[in-house]
Amino acid sequence: MFFPDAAMKLSDLSKGRDNNFNLIRIAAAYAVLVTHSFALALGTGDAEPLRHTLGMTLGSIAVDVFFLTSGFLVTASLLTKQDSLDFVVARVLRIFPGLLVMLLLSVFVVGLGFTTLPWQNYLTDPHTYKYFAKCLTLVRGVDFELPGVFTGNPYRNAVNGSLWTLPHEVAMYLILVVAWLALFPVQRHRTRTFRLLLILSALVSGARVLAGHYGLMDEATPFPRLFFMFFTGAAIFVLREHIQLARPVFLAALAAVVATGLQGGLFFPAYLLCLPYILFYMAYVPSGRIRNYNRMGDYSYGMYIYAFPVQQSVAALIPQISVPGMLAASTIVTTLLAALSWHVVEQPAMGLKSAVLSAVRDLISLRRRLPR
Repeated sequence: MFFPDAAMKLSDLSKGRDNNFNLIRIAAAYAVLVTHSFALALGTGDAEPLRHTLGMTLGSIAVDVFFLTSGFLVTASLLTKQDSLDFVVARVLRIFPGLLVMLLLSVFVVGLGFTTLPWQNYLTDPHTYKYFAKCLTLVRGVDFELPGVFTGNPYRNAVNGSLWTLPHEVAMYLILVVAWLALFPVQRHRTRTFRLLLILSALVSGARVLAGHYGLMDEATPFPRLFFMFFTGAAIFVLREHIQLARPVFLAALAAVVATGLQGGLFFPAYLLCLPYILFYMAYVPSGRIRNYNRMGDYSYGMYIYAFPVQQSVAALIPQISVPGMLAASTIVTTLLAALSWHVVEQPAMGLKSAVLSAVRDLISLRRRLPR
């Protein structure tokens, strides 16, 4: 692994696709699995090591990493192509095919296998299909319970607690593309205005998150924090020409996070300030053999959406399993499912983008030609 001494501009490093984001995302997805192992094996997440020392879990840090990364990459996609339809089709093909297959397996394999209801009752219960529809559309959040499923587990009833972030992710995409479309009338200054809007969104939401953390504003939902992370990633993309990635700054950011984590009071603001720099340094600067992971594919989404139902299944099959046992068993099964999801579902679906985009454009063109 190569860490050069010289500072390098983020705009130069971020050209092309040779980076460490696939590795970072799979590590983040696995961090969520690790955090959930405590709650799903023991019935409570209180034993998670970081919860009491930092006030947040390894899994919550991982979710922040996901949203920072997503904000940067999807903003890059939108501003590079400046094609909102291409953007929407790409996002739909990235999220929904894998989600659809996972939900079919969750409802009709895991659900049928673990429900305490007679299978006829389970299959005719309206809530079975409400769960499927709500989790697939992501329009009004997600549902967590299937009839009679995992009722005897240490962490009762929840089938897939990880899905809560997906409606927020989709909301970020919609906010981003709607803001871009809304600026169409100011075509001459559209890109510049959009960039300014992204930067202001990150700054204002950052102040909002800090105010919520210190009790100055209501902190009832995770949306403000996820909004901040996503739009900080977006702002970093539009400011990439002005950002230097340097090892001394990276080490100072790491030291600040560690020192404030040990001290306590200032950890959260230090974390908000330093995490983006640490993330993008790790994404673009280390090179060499570490980049070989990219040959495998992007298993992070599959790891993220399959881990929770796998862990709940393990808990149901092996009562009183330990946290290390949960980690070992669920890692093997989830990794296999994530690999299958990528190679059989996600990657082929993404490969259909040109065909789907062409078909959608044809439909739009046909509709415009129809008499009104």
